[in-house]
Amino acid sequence: MKIVIAAASGNIGRRTAEKVVQSGAETILLTRQPEKLADLAAQGATVQPVSSDDPQGLIEATQNADALFWLTPPKLDAPSLRDWYRQTAMIAARAVQENRIQRVINISSVGAGSGTDLGTVTFAGTVETIFNQTGSNVLHLRPGYFMENFLGEIKVIQQDNTVYFPYADDHDIPWISTDDIGDEAARYLLDDRWAGQWTRNLMGPENLTLSEVTAILSRVLHRSIDYIQITVESIQQQLALDGATLDVQQELGNLFRALGDPDGIYATARTPEVITPTTFEQFVTHKLLKHILA
Repeated sequence: MKIVIAAASGNIGRRTAEKVVQSGAETILLTRQPEKLADLAAQGATVQPVSSDDPQGLIEATQNADALFWLTPPKLDAPSLRDWYRQTAMIAARAVQENRIQRVINISSVGAGSGTDLGTVTFAGTVETIFNQTGSNVLHLRPGYFMENFLGEIKVIQQDNTVYFPYADDHDIPWISTDDIGDEAARYLLDDRWAGQWTRNLMGPENLTLSEVTAILSRVLHRSIDYIQITVESIQQQLALDGATLDVQQELGNLFRALGDPDGIYATARTPEVITPTTFEQFVTHKLLKHILA
């Protein structure tokens, strides 16, 4: 079995790659930063410096592939984020069709395509449609909000005992570990028994408010952690400093507003199949704490 994993050096892609490599399957890892995957190359994976917007590179890398993992990588300098999602999906879909790849696992989002002004949640729906048009077997995994976003809060936790997000403190959010997403993606990549085109929400073990999250942080870290809600505009200002285009700033602003809507996409009902195992407390204990103490 030959499996190709795009965007393999990100949190989800890397976890997926680790599981696929461990299975013994022939594994092709695509990334702009091959040095980050040197350890997986040492374990037998083939690492290729192919980016998601490289049509010929993707077609060549996926020849004779049985399955493809796809995740649209962020691109802060994109003139149009909508076009970036659409164009890279079209490139991947062309590779799927030309190489007759039988199975595709696409990382999408809870609520994908449910509105026209939801930033990347809207664009994720476009990506789903493009892959479905290939006629291949496609599973769109739709995760909630990544626990690993707290890794970007490490400095302020260390210095100020505070975390900052643009959501009300009583807004309940379906927190999920990217490790769980990668584990599910790898499981389906390695399973050749499923067929069709379908979606599956992944929403972690429970929804938690920011007040509940900071209570867990305080208990595990043995210090009082406060939560401060910041404005979407302040995030957009930081994005500008990080090199984001005006369009990216606007669309990510739309995303944050959509995610913070109490009647929006995170009001999605919980059913048994959306549950994944890693609790927020386990994430803090086994991953976040290590970075804080490092």
